[in-house]
Amino acid sequence: MEDMKKFTGQVSTWKQKRRKPLETSVRSKEMDMLNGGLAGKLILFSIPLAFSSILQQLFNSADVAVVGRFAGDQALAAVGSCVALVGIFVNLIVGLAVGPNAVLANLIGQKNRNKINSMVHTILTFGVVLGIGLLGIGMLVARLILVVSGTPETVLDQALLYIRIYFVGIPFMVAYNFGSAIVRSYGDTRRPMYYLIVSGVLNVILNLMLVIGFHMGVEGVAIATLISNMVSAFLILSHLYNRDDEFCFRPHRMRIDKNELKRVLMIGIPAGIQGAIFSVSNVFIQSGINMFGEAAIAGSSLALNFEYFTYDIANAFAQAAVTFTSQNFGAGNMKRCRKIFGLCLLFGFGFTEILSVIFIVEKDFFVSIYTTSAAVAAYGIIRMDRVCSLEGLTATYEVTSSCLRGTGKSLEPSVITILGTVVFRLIWLTTIFRMVTTFDMLMNVYVASWLFTGGLMFVVYFFHMRKLDKRFAAR
Repeated sequence: MEDMKKFTGQVSTWKQKRRKPLETSVRSKEMDMLNGGLAGKLILFSIPLAFSSILQQLFNSADVAVVGRFAGDQALAAVGSCVALVGIFVNLIVGLAVGPNAVLANLIGQKNRNKINSMVHTILTFGVVLGIGLLGIGMLVARLILVVSGTPETVLDQALLYIRIYFVGIPFMVAYNFGSAIVRSYGDTRRPMYYLIVSGVLNVILNLMLVIGFHMGVEGVAIATLISNMVSAFLILSHLYNRDDEFCFRPHRMRIDKNELKRVLMIGIPAGIQGAIFSVSNVFIQSGINMFGEAAIAGSSLALNFEYFTYDIANAFAQAAVTFTSQNFGAGNMKRCRKIFGLCLLFGFGFTEILSVIFIVEKDFFVSIYTTSAAVAAYGIIRMDRVCSLEGLTATYEVTSSCLRGTGKSLEPSVITILGTVVFRLIWLTTIFRMVTTFDMLMNVYVASWLFTGGLMFVVYFFHMRKLDKRFAAR
């Protein structure tokens, strides 16, 4: 009996040692965004994000390269015609994911951990509803948007085939982005990157098999993308399921708390609308590109890949800005919030421009990766010279809007983006572009709108921070 008691006591002691306090367990997995130096942490946080996005774009570029080289210019134009439409949905999803990221990071900064698990399940349940809803909407509007944007009849059927298969993967895309937002809120940006590498490599392998091996053309590329989205969603949700803290996911707990959802949507909806509206403006620009024919469509499509590569860096620091700002604003540290803004703006602009210069210097080589057509290459180079070369300017409005959202101000950035990327661009297309109807002048609209949008965003940020300083001083 004594031996049994002794053994039971040892087991009990072992269990107590093994069972860490929740607070300690969670904190050991988090990046401390509230204390210590900022520059190094912002870079460490942003590099995996940028790398993930660049990898994703590399995998998407593989789609374009495989289609362009092995399925022909017509297939490339078909995929290119869908870029703007895909962008609307992708940017809407990514924008909406800002809400979960900001709200959870704010709860961490406030040390209000009791609400986190309920918030996690509200976020993921809403993600399921959103994904199914977007799938249905996408199927309904696909043909209409492609026709309105001026997609040539010669590639319309192939474009529709591609986009409809692509849309089947939207629920999985939502799951991955919302799951990644949850993980990023406590400072882990590496794990989503690893999952993206796995799904991306799979995407490339399937591209080669289906397009080259089975001669499936655009449908092969779309199926490969669908499967890779399914894999990335499965991996991120599996990670959350296997956690043993307040960030864990359990299917039987899935429900929507109206008050929690409201908090998420107050930030997420304006950010999502901003992203979608941004892409809507690109639909109008795409209609202008379509005026110049299949070679222009294909050339613009391939050049767009390099813009995505560079933009991904600016966007990574914007995501860092919203997460770090949310936590520090929750903790009431306004001085640190200002420092986050300055560093993210500097890093976002600087690192983006470094990559842009590399692409411009070796533009002939990079364009040749995607096409062997001289006509397609010529349009691609024009777009790179006019747009990609100054992609760093996107940091002026992306970082600033993220810092505003980190302090709970999400509506104004969206309004400014609508003014700068829709209204301004429409005015440009209906006035300046009509007077000088060249591909060069059409491309100039991007840089002009970035300068306009960034300038307005700076003004709003300046006055908002002054208002917050007065509020905190009065406490």
